[in-house]
Amino acid sequence: MVPERMLRLLVLACLACRLPVRCDRPGKPENLSCVAAQKQTYISPIISCVWDTVGLQTTFAPTNYILNVKVIPGLQSYNVSTPNKSAEVSLDTFPAHMILEIWVEAHNKLGKIESERLKEDAGWFVKTNPPSDVKVFSEKSFPTSLLINWTHPIDKTYVGLTYQIRFCRNGFHSWTYVPHVDTAKDIQSFRLQNLQPDTVYVTQVRCKNAREDHGYWSDWSTNATKRTPQSRPTSKPDLWKIISMSDHIHERQVQFISKDPVFSNGMIIRYDIKIQDPNDKVKNGSWESIPVNRSEADSGSSQRKIAVLKLANNKSVKVYVTAINSVGKSPEAFLVIPEKGHEHAPVEELKVQSRGGQLWLQWKPLNSTIVSEYVVEWVSRYGTDWQRENRSTRHTAIKGKLKGFVCYRVSVYPVYSGWIGKPASTEAYLEQGAPKEGPAVRLNGKPGRNEAELVWKEIPQNSRQGFITNYTIFYTSGTELHGITVPANTTSYTLKSLSGNTKYDTWIRASTIQGSALGFNHSFTTLKYAPGEIEGIVVGVSLGFLFAVLMTMLLCIYKKDVIKENFWPQIPNPGESSIGSWSPDYPLKAETPKENCLSGVSVLDVDVCDGKCVFDEDKACMPLKKDKYLSEEHSSGIGGSSCMSSPRQSVSDSDEGGDMADTTASTVQYSSVVAPNGYKGQTPCSQTQQAIFSRSESTQPLLDSEENPDMLLQEGSRHSQRLPQQPCFTYIPGNKDSSNPADFNTLEVERQEMLEPLDFCPLEDEMTSADGQSADWLPATPASSYMPQLGGYRPQ
Repeated sequence: MVPERMLRLLVLACLACRLPVRCDRPGKPENLSCVAAQKQTYISPIISCVWDTVGLQTTFAPTNYILNVKVIPGLQSYNVSTPNKSAEVSLDTFPAHMILEIWVEAHNKLGKIESERLKEDAGWFVKTNPPSDVKVFSEKSFPTSLLINWTHPIDKTYVGLTYQIRFCRNGFHSWTYVPHVDTAKDIQSFRLQNLQPDTVYVTQVRCKNAREDHGYWSDWSTNATKRTPQSRPTSKPDLWKIISMSDHIHERQVQFISKDPVFSNGMIIRYDIKIQDPNDKVKNGSWESIPVNRSEADSGSSQRKIAVLKLANNKSVKVYVTAINSVGKSPEAFLVIPEKGHEHAPVEELKVQSRGGQLWLQWKPLNSTIVSEYVVEWVSRYGTDWQRENRSTRHTAIKGKLKGFVCYRVSVYPVYSGWIGKPASTEAYLEQGAPKEGPAVRLNGKPGRNEAELVWKEIPQNSRQGFITNYTIFYTSGTELHGITVPANTTSYTLKSLSGNTKYDTWIRASTIQGSALGFNHSFTTLKYAPGEIEGIVVGVSLGFLFAVLMTMLLCIYKKDVIKENFWPQIPNPGESSIGSWSPDYPLKAETPKENCLSGVSVLDVDVCDGKCVFDEDKACMPLKKDKYLSEEHSSGIGGSSCMSSPRQSVSDSDEGGDMADTTASTVQYSSVVAPNGYKGQTPCSQTQQAIFSRSESTQPLLDSEENPDMLLQEGSRHSQRLPQQPCFTYIPGNKDSSNPADFNTLEVERQEMLEPLDFCPLEDEMTSADGQSADWLPATPASSYMPQLGGYRPQ
């Protein structure tokens, strides 16, 4: 049973907390470990111990720990109290080769508990210092080994020691441990073997109690570094080629490059190269030494330029290369460059993708057993690099140092026992980003009226930072923005449906899967007229004008008479008229009228000559009028017309303004009735002569007085007011002496059937009286032959 006093203390503790706090006994300490470290050349008497606590620690019931150390045999005991999980106990001296018993006791207000007790030899707790004065030695006769020496950290009278050695290549963190069985003895030196010649190695050593499962390993000694001696290269140089175009169309420029052998075993000082025809089975070529340039520019690269060769397309070449260091030369490496177009088949289905910070390649192998290996090549703006894979490889990762945002052209070459096959190639990015800049757009030529061709160059390879997926063309003429997306392989585009005489701003955006970039702005103004439009208008107007001129000229040619008559009327020249020849002195041959023209003949009817035609008061003026009658006698319009003339009325004047005579008159062409004897006076002719009708053959136009007989009628009317009407023509049907008025009545009927001759009665020169004369004074004349005008009006 719990004592009553303890119950009271528990109740008081719970009340003091005022919370439902759990209070319990302390937990048992676990994982107790103690170490006696080396101090100078002996073991320190101070023993340090640590342990783990168990249970809940509270401020209301804190737990304290007591570390106890007991030396056996003997009755010496040492202890120390601490609230922490570690403590140190100081002994008088370290009890070498004696037994130590160590434990920890935990206690609080509710109780106490002890840990497991450690009861071991004193050497079990010892931890010495690492070996001192570690040194590594190289021997020229042993290029693959290094000798290591060191010193014991403590005298073996205190504790026997065993050692452990590890080493690695300088710069690497992958340590290689020497098997413990080789270093279990109490030794102070060891030889590392199977090392790489001419390689820097880092070596470390440590020690512990030689008794099994006793003591602790010391810390590792400081690094001891040493380079192994050089040796002859044991591997071939890595020979490769770079083929580019030559200046000559039928040549190739082949540059041979090489990497140092993987096991060069020393610094390569030169390369020996030999070039020969691959069909030559005897190696009869000569070797040429190529010294290695160790300048600063080349020292950071493992690639060496061996030779540059200009090779014809239809030739192949085989190249041998060996690498030489200060000790010896490497095995031969060879490469065959086949004729152009005669390479072996490439691999199929090459795929490259970025994954985990590396470029991974995958391809389908060839169904060929003669493939010896594959060469993976990647080319960038920083240079060319490659690596070799064995014939069974189907997928691999590029082991070189790649950079993000850089385009690599990756190729896989199958190699057939040194003969290079045709590559399979593709492009890839380790990491993509937005382009650094956009394309610069410009116009190709001059813009048109409704279209403009835009061209741009591809973004430089070092500015793309990824694969271009598309281009977007933007153009605007104001507030409205247009955008057109074109594929990535497009470098030109024609904008259509533009407005004429308008200013446009355009720019291009280049996009990748990670972003885009805009190019510079470019402005242009479309034309007001399309190319050739002005020329078309000018040509059209010119052709129209020429056609109008031509039609006008043709019209003038075909209508020249009408135009000449309307714009340049011809004034008749009386001097060229033949009317002056109408006189009795020049008689004209009478023409017999044709039957088919008789219907067109008009006859002028006049009154019968009587004795009253002359008045007394006019006798005095008759001589003056004689010339007028003579003039009227020769004027046109008083005779008949030809059958082609149009009828015109003839007016007969009288004193009293009597009625117009029922006669039909026609215009004639310079026609007149002429007396036989010329009719130059009023005296009748002594002989009876036949009056004739004559007409002029002149082609001159009629005079105004001839064209318009009304003027003559008006003049005749004025004359008739003073002179009585006097007959000038007499119709004699058969009786020449007949003067019966009834005969005149039959004129109108008879002249429709046939034309009869008319008599012309000339006036006498002197009239004796107004009433004393009758019609008998007029001599009877035979019937006049009226000659009609034939042929009609003859135009000029």
